[in-house]
Amino acid sequence: MMGPAHSLSGAAAWLGVGAAAAAAGHPMPWPVLLVGALICAGAALAPDLDHKAATISRSFGPLSRWLCEIVDKLSYAVYKATKKQGDPRRSGGHRTLTHTWLWAVLIGAGTSVVAITSDRWGVLAILFVHLVLAIEGLLWRAARGSSSDVLVWLLAAATAWILAGVLDKPGNGADWLFTAPGQEYLWLGLPVVLGAIVHDLGDALTVSGCPILWPIPVGRKRWYPVGPPKVMRFRAGSWVELRVLMPVFMLLGGVGCAAALNVI
Repeated sequence: MMGPAHSLSGAAAWLGVGAAAAAAGHPMPWPVLLVGALICAGAALAPDLDHKAATISRSFGPLSRWLCEIVDKLSYAVYKATKKQGDPRRSGGHRTLTHTWLWAVLIGAGTSVVAITSDRWGVLAILFVHLVLAIEGLLWRAARGSSSDVLVWLLAAATAWILAGVLDKPGNGADWLFTAPGQEYLWLGLPVVLGAIVHDLGDALTVSGCPILWPIPVGRKRWYPVGPPKVMRFRAGSWVELRVLMPVFMLLGGVGCAAALNVI
């Protein structure tokens, strides 16, 4: 899928988690619901770090373009080193390493480690990076072009500072779900994992499928392209994505938000 659909699906997924958490007796304070949705929207773009033309490659200027080139080469090297006889030959690393459940778990775990072992600046860095991605994804038309990059970065930095201050206040969710001393912000890894998984599931709906299960082999393939029957798949950017899935994501997100806040 394209960036806007990925970001919308990420935000909707976290709002759905908020509804489920409320039903299970662990309601999210509203700052956790908001911050988690924004992080998940940003994290839902991150797996495309292996694609030099993706939204994330433009989000942080030359730094993100350089990083995308490195991840593309790394992913391709891992693909060549681990592929089985049934896996096709490839010329690049897109939709390989960063589009797997293992990558999602490792990135989420790394985020949680940074959140609980660093000071306030670590939390601010996590928020800033994902807010930039969320803005680029959700407001992609307004955020287009290099002239808007600085404005996006400033908006993300200011929003991250404000949200971190709100979360720091007692009862606002710094210790949501994980309440032991020293576990503040441990939950920040959860929307990162969810965003990556939702991205992979979205790509699985497209023509090429997605090797979510790697490194678990399926038959003669280790990079098996998971997806529904081909008749149910669509091309990225097609009318199905723009006119059906995106409105559905917005509707589900609204319902999830209302349920999470006990409005319905």
